[in-house]
Amino acid sequence: MALVKIHDFYPNYRDEIFGGTDIKGMDIYAGTTDEKIGTVHDILLDDTGRFRYLVVDTGFWIFGKKVLLPIGSARIDYDAGRIYAIGLVDKNQAEQLPEYDELQPIDYEYEERVRDVYRDRTAVTGAAATPAASKAATRTPDSYHYDQEPHLYDRNDTDHRNIKLYEERLIANKNRYKAGEVSVGKRVETEVARAAVPVEKERVVIERTSAGMSDAQAVAPGTANFQEGEIARAEVYEETADIHKEAFVRENVEIHKEVERDMVEGQETLRREELQVDTEGKPVVERRPRK
Repeated sequence: MALVKIHDFYPNYRDEIFGGTDIKGMDIYAGTTDEKIGTVHDILLDDTGRFRYLVVDTGFWIFGKKVLLPIGSARIDYDAGRIYAIGLVDKNQAEQLPEYDELQPIDYEYEERVRDVYRDRTAVTGAAATPAASKAATRTPDSYHYDQEPHLYDRNDTDHRNIKLYEERLIANKNRYKAGEVSVGKRVETEVARAAVPVEKERVVIERTSAGMSDAQAVAPGTANFQEGEIARAEVYEETADIHKEAFVRENVEIHKEVERDMVEGQETLRREELQVDTEGKPVVERRPRK
């Protein structure tokens, strides 16, 4: 089972898990003594989000290496701001732990080397071990599970004043981003237009009629006025076509934005912790709801 750092699984772990308190940097002491063996460097979780190890930076106390402390072997005292590694007797046992390299993946063989050190501690103290822990031959990478050794991986809340039960809630927010851009401009299109205009032209028509000898009419003496020069004037007009172009407003274009609203639905699988109380025998357990 792959192990991940707490920040990768819970980016806001300080508020979500520890209520604003960060156990990183807390001092760790061997057993229940005042013998300091290091500080909490990080926390490792499995892929389900359950605590599995504290990464202990031994600093100058134990040759400056980092080692792993199973969460079941740690007892956190929030009032004192320290952690007791109840799975370790002293510095000598911590020195036996294989060094943790955060740049290298953690495999089953490495975890077995870590667990063996704490299993030896179980044998020394006479603490109860699970059948799976006492039969090394039955442990294989495919069959092993952390629940088989609760003394190593169950949270020990003996010195804790309270237990926080967490649940996930679906938070719906919306983000505004630029989805596109509309640019409105004008372009000029050309076309050849033709127009026909009727025009008029005046012309002078001169009709001459010759009188024959038989039809000729005589005029009275002195009536005929023989003269030279202009006798009659007629003005002649004609129309010419005046075809030109003028600009007119063809249409008005208004540009504005409208907001369309839509409902977007999403779903997530939410997790919630429930309190589980296991009892043996017939102890008196009183559950009081907090007012």
